[in-house]
Amino acid sequence: MGRTRRRALAATALGVGLLTWFVVRGIEGRGGLLPPVPWVVALVETVLAGVVGVQGWQVRQYVQGHRPTLSGLRAARTLVLARAAAWSGALLLGWYGGQALRALAEPGRGDNADRAASAGGAAGAALLLVVAGLLAERWCRVPPPEDDEGGGRGVGAVAPLPDPPPAA
Repeated sequence: MGRTRRRALAATALGVGLLTWFVVRGIEGRGGLLPPVPWVVALVETVLAGVVGVQGWQVRQYVQGHRPTLSGLRAARTLVLARAAAWSGALLLGWYGGQALRALAEPGRGDNADRAASAGGAAGAALLLVVAGLLAERWCRVPPPEDDEGGGRGVGAVAPLPDPPPAA
């Protein structure tokens, strides 16, 4: 499994942000307004970033040998969580960032200043989620084996299965 590419995350956030800009602009052109982003969104995203960071740190301790009781399955699940957090954060960053920028484009219209602040806070928390996901993913990397005594297999490699018994 390759590492998550930062450029792909940035392109996703930018693409979703542009799409959001045009969607919000279209809604406003028809006389509508998106509801303001609740502040609890930023809180939940920040808590998720913290959970991902703590889980990643525990796997880092496991990889360094300081936490031998952690299971390999949990480490693998943490890696999947980290990747999901990075991609989800990129999508949310684009969505809330696009809303914030659109509200900043016309600050005198209605309560756009409040909309920009709440959407900007959610976008900032989404950026924290991206960073936490990328850090946790980095911490889940297992270094290559130092010696080649295992027949070329690394620490996490699985031995080949034996041949099945002949059919009767």
